[in-house]
Amino acid sequence: MRYLTAGESHGPQLTAIIEGVPSNLPFSVDAINEQLARRQKGHGRGRRMQIEKDQVKVVSGVRHGYTTGAPITLVVENRDWTHWQGIMSAEPVEGAEEKRRVSRPRPGHADLNGAIKYHQRDMRNILERSSARETTIRVAVGAVARQLLAAFGIRVGGHVLQIGEVVAQRQDVSLEELIARTEESPVRCLDKEAEPKMMALIDKAKEDGDSLGGIVEVIVDGVPIGLGSHVQWDRKLDGRLAQAIMSIQAFKGVEIGIGFEAAGRPGSQVHDEISWNEQSGYSRKSNRAGGLEGGMTTGMPIVVRGVMKPIPTLYKPLMSVDIDTHEAFSASVERSDSCAVPAASVVAEAVVAWEIARAMCEKFPSDSIDDMLENVSQYRAYTEKF
Repeated sequence: MRYLTAGESHGPQLTAIIEGVPSNLPFSVDAINEQLARRQKGHGRGRRMQIEKDQVKVVSGVRHGYTTGAPITLVVENRDWTHWQGIMSAEPVEGAEEKRRVSRPRPGHADLNGAIKYHQRDMRNILERSSARETTIRVAVGAVARQLLAAFGIRVGGHVLQIGEVVAQRQDVSLEELIARTEESPVRCLDKEAEPKMMALIDKAKEDGDSLGGIVEVIVDGVPIGLGSHVQWDRKLDGRLAQAIMSIQAFKGVEIGIGFEAAGRPGSQVHDEISWNEQSGYSRKSNRAGGLEGGMTTGMPIVVRGVMKPIPTLYKPLMSVDIDTHEAFSASVERSDSCAVPAASVVAEAVVAWEIARAMCEKFPSDSIDDMLENVSQYRAYTEKF
């Protein structure tokens, strides 16, 4: 499977074309819209979320509630487009060229290096595409992947572990409980003591014209042994998951399992002992590896964490340089959130779901969901008896 996205933050729409989804997969538009709604929630979100009520349109590849095997096209319209038609028009509009022109790059954004790379004197041509608004359509793509994974009993959940200096205490709960509890939390956090502290910190950052980052964790269970491969660098699933997390706007770090903690432990406290029983076959006595060894799944839950930096658009902007005069100025200000970590956890779920779904389609014949179901069933029986 593969996909491409297109569209700008204040353009008419965001679009994705997905290729390789098996035919005959039951397809729910409502399930995609549920994920889009989840992305828009979260304490610390800005005014843009009051304008946009994201809904997907499916314009190809699905008929009467089932995929056909043809490319699927998803469209999410930007409601704010009505206020930007002249500024963002594809056709020349007299007087619009200088309106809302951006000549002062924002530290932490793609503005300056993108403008230099693409020879753009108006950095709006960079920031419109590099905006995290693009994650809307990636969540929609991830929602399609979730529907494929659900056919095999594979579930994806995520939560927030840290916002700013507030760190949540880990909770030993099932993935089902994690999903239910985080949906009720304004910051998608399991720790009820940390939750109000996170919210208070976000409020303080907003009051100060500042922003906050944090850490999110994604968990996937029900994954069979052997997705991915050890034989080439670009087929290692842990590497692809890391790239997927790092592709999310503002993400600057990723770890799998115990991650960087492994550097301070002896091997006996890092690796997972193997066990076997007649009912379920092989398993691990622990899951420090986060469900991946040698670039392949072990059958244990996949655990991936990502670090999101504070959003670099600040209402008390940092200093920058105007590209027209080279004089020092405060950076340009675009409408933004004070904290998007809760929303980013939903985005992280989406990109992880996509990579797992893609690995499933690589491992098993995937022209139709019927072929996949049969082959996955046979494979699971094989791994239990190996």
